[in-house]
Amino acid sequence: MSQQNLEALDVGAIREAYPILQREFDNGEQLVYLDNAATTQTPDPVVDAMSDYYREYNANVHRGIHHLSQEASIAYEEAHDRVAEFIGADGREEIVFTKNTTEAENLVAYSWGLNELGPGDEIVLTEMEHHASLVTWQQIGKRTGANVKYVRVTDEGRLDMDHASEIITDDTAMVSAVHVSNTLGTVNPVSDLVDIAHDHDALAFIDGAQAVPNRPVDVAAIDADFYAFSGHKMAGPTGIGALYGKEEILEAMDPYLYGGDMITKVTFEESTWNELPWKFEAGTPQIAEAVGLVAAIDYLEGIGMERIEAHEEELARYAYEQLDAEPGIEIYGPEPGPERGGLVGFNLESVHAHDLASIMNDHAVAIRAGDHCTQPLHDKLGVAASARASFYIYNTKEEVDKLVDAIDDARQLFA
Repeated sequence: MSQQNLEALDVGAIREAYPILQREFDNGEQLVYLDNAATTQTPDPVVDAMSDYYREYNANVHRGIHHLSQEASIAYEEAHDRVAEFIGADGREEIVFTKNTTEAENLVAYSWGLNELGPGDEIVLTEMEHHASLVTWQQIGKRTGANVKYVRVTDEGRLDMDHASEIITDDTAMVSAVHVSNTLGTVNPVSDLVDIAHDHDALAFIDGAQAVPNRPVDVAAIDADFYAFSGHKMAGPTGIGALYGKEEILEAMDPYLYGGDMITKVTFEESTWNELPWKFEAGTPQIAEAVGLVAAIDYLEGIGMERIEAHEEELARYAYEQLDAEPGIEIYGPEPGPERGGLVGFNLESVHAHDLASIMNDHAVAIRAGDHCTQPLHDKLGVAASARASFYIYNTKEEVDKLVDAIDDARQLFA
């Protein structure tokens, strides 16, 4: 996607909606928050929308005739419509609210995988999968006898698509892949992966946790059978995520959780399931969180998803270039451009990533250090851990400069 002719974000105005970014610590340093791939900060409009729910129409949904329950039910149901519109789904029937991307992955793995997979079937993942995908399908493979295979990652941090074409075969039943790697920043050619899967009559699950927050996503254009993302990575609340599934596939799947609201009729002997998407949403759902997720979508679309993507790409390019110019820095993943999202994973020579993050914290610079829930990928990279700076709509180049200054201090401290 060309980022030319896109109006730059007014980052100063955006930051006003995030009081936490003004926080100063005991050493007088102001917070520089660069851990957005883990969780983004929440703007005032989202907090206000959730507060309005609790103050004005807090009630359970689908269970009351009174006004508050009706208002809450309408807001909750319309939240499904809003999410469907945001990602290009056909309607609310294709949107199931979950706690997060991990739960969405587990829902499909247990509801579809345990019933459909068996010995001789294959599950194809990538070497850059988050544990939410890798561990889940690994365990489903053990339970069903299905074989799990992995698409290689090249030395440049990209998927080896020739290898993907080789290992996705007529025995493949499911292909699960991240849209954007949370460790390498790689933007994967997910539409091509989906096409290869469908050529062999396999289903495709795309983990969009690192994509939906910062770029336009159209699930119909990608043609994935399942697509999932989390609210807390897109200026929304924690505790809510969304699973998109093609209606005919969701219709054929058994529920993952059982209880209230996911049923149509219950006797002492039998139960029948509710219509989509409610048959997958047992018990009291995340009502306030759904209200907050809608507010986050409205907020992001008001800024413009293309502009958000351009801003992150610019920050990632700047950070990559500044870090690449530093001595002793090893950067992971593709070079800057459309194939890299808004994060940079790296290590400083002779300094453990956890020690580096601790020194960053002394400078009020918040980054992530560890394996980022991608231990096998780190094994492939030959490192136990890495540091990660990840950006969002409220970050600036000046904050990248503070990151680099803190790294210089760490280098001197460990010299």
